[in-house]
Order: sequence, then C-alpha cells, then structure tokens
Amino acid sequence: QVHLVESGGGVAQPGGSLRLSCAASGSRFIFDPMGWYRQAPGRQRELVASVTPVGNEKYADFVTGRFTISRDNAKNTVFLQMRSLLPEDTAVYYCNYLRNKIPWGQGTQVTVSS
Repeated sequence: QVHLVESGGGVAQPGGSLRLSCAASGSRFIFDPMGWYRQAPGRQRELVASVTPVGNEKYADFVTGRFTISRDNAKNTVFLQMRSLLPEDTAVYYCNYLRNKIPWGQGTQVTVSS
C-alpha cells in the first residue's frame, strides 16, 4: 500500500520561512505529477502547487512568488519551500498525486503568527 508522510511544519512569524517534505512510498512516484494542498479550519482543501516528474511547476495565485515546489525522484520526495509567510497561510498541508489520488496522509500543521 502506498503511503504519504508529510513533515516540516511548525510555527513561523509573518515573513518567515518553512520547508515542507513529503515522502511517498511505492513505484508510481517517478511517473506522476505531485501536488501540495492545504486545508484551513472551516475551509475546503485547496491545491497550492504542483510539479511534474520532469520538474514543471504550477502555483496557485495566492502563493506565486513566495512558495517553490520541487521533487527528488530518487528519494520519492516532494518539497515545498515557503517564504514570506502570511497569517492566511495557516493550514494543514498535505501532498498527494494530482490524478488518481491515494488516501491522504496526516498532513503537517503550519501556523503563521506573531
């Protein structure tokens, strides 16, 4: 069974940075686009950024210029570098495939507060 394990969250001040990691088990990782998603309290889960197996990136408007997604296919890991954090970035962050999603991991909490 394929699993997703997110890590790297924490508390940051506005303007600060955090780097999230997501480790995926299984063999499909190197073939499929991956995404980072987030869910704030009382809101639906939303796509933050995605990256194809060859490294083509896309971003939601609300993070463009602040977040960078990347992946290491040799390590089945996808990263999200977050800079210039805002209080509205506070959410639980998850990774998953863009298509044919698998069960969500536990996510990693990001809290931006002064």
